[in-house]
Amino acid sequence: MSNEGFGNQIPVQIPKLPGGLIRFVVLGVIVLILLLTSFYTVSPEQIGVVMRFGEYVRSTDPGLNWKLPFGIERVTKVPVQRQLKEEFGFRTISTGGRTQYTQRGLEGESNMLTGDLNVAVVEWVVQYRIVDPYKFLFRVRSVRETFRSMTEAVVRKVVGDRTVNEVLTVGRQEVASLVERNLQKLCDQYETGIKVEQVVLQDVNPPDPVKPSFNEVNQAQQEREKLINEAQSEYNRVIPRARGQAQQTIEEARGYALDRINRARGDSARFAALYNAYRLSPDVTRKRIYLETMNTILPQVSRKIIVDDEISGLLPLLNLGDALQRKEGN
Repeated sequence: MSNEGFGNQIPVQIPKLPGGLIRFVVLGVIVLILLLTSFYTVSPEQIGVVMRFGEYVRSTDPGLNWKLPFGIERVTKVPVQRQLKEEFGFRTISTGGRTQYTQRGLEGESNMLTGDLNVAVVEWVVQYRIVDPYKFLFRVRSVRETFRSMTEAVVRKVVGDRTVNEVLTVGRQEVASLVERNLQKLCDQYETGIKVEQVVLQDVNPPDPVKPSFNEVNQAQQEREKLINEAQSEYNRVIPRARGQAQQTIEEARGYALDRINRARGDSARFAALYNAYRLSPDVTRKRIYLETMNTILPQVSRKIIVDDEISGLLPLLNLGDALQRKEGN
């Protein structure tokens, strides 16, 4: 071969390897590929699903396992012990230090129509685990996208059956619990192999344009509840006392009436007994009544004069001057 036009070039000679060495290198490469494609490791939180030419063959436990090499059997590792989550209406940007979120471009997920034709912005998180790797991989195509679509459909249905006040305030826990139950039923029906652990309504708010008006309505409702509670408290303080006083007056009147009736009955019985005794011995009864009457009257008289029926010349003995002076002074 001529070297004209190429300058002064140094010819390179490739050494020829012995045939045995080439066979040894090729065999070594084949063995290395065999080893690399035959053994695999499954983490403690995973289950290995072995497929032979795309068909399910078996499931393997965590640890070092063996499979047919050269791509005859392939392994998909499914995290069955890890709790997974799906975010709706927002996405987590970073978790280092202070967690950062974003809602940009996700309004279609979070904006929902309530049962009273109001709009609420609902952001929620679904936590779940894979309990059946076979169903998770082979029963549903694109299982993650299907699961998200099912979740969004269930949440919109439940929110659509509630008023905006229920969704924003007292009904949040009920909505989350109902979504969890309905979503689990749907996952079982579709055989997704997923177990729903928890549904958390992360944030529920009215849309930004109507937030001021909504806050004013809430303040008015809270003020109304405050006034109702104050009125109820005053009612509970006054009405029971008035009822007690009324009952006390009624009982006192009943007691007074019973006392007067019993006294009247006693006086009537006493008079009847005296009359019956008087009829049996009028003189004795008349004298006894006279003595009892005098025994009651005489202690109340300050000055007593006892006169015999047969005495004469009574006036000179009586000193009536003091009595007349006292009478004139009065």
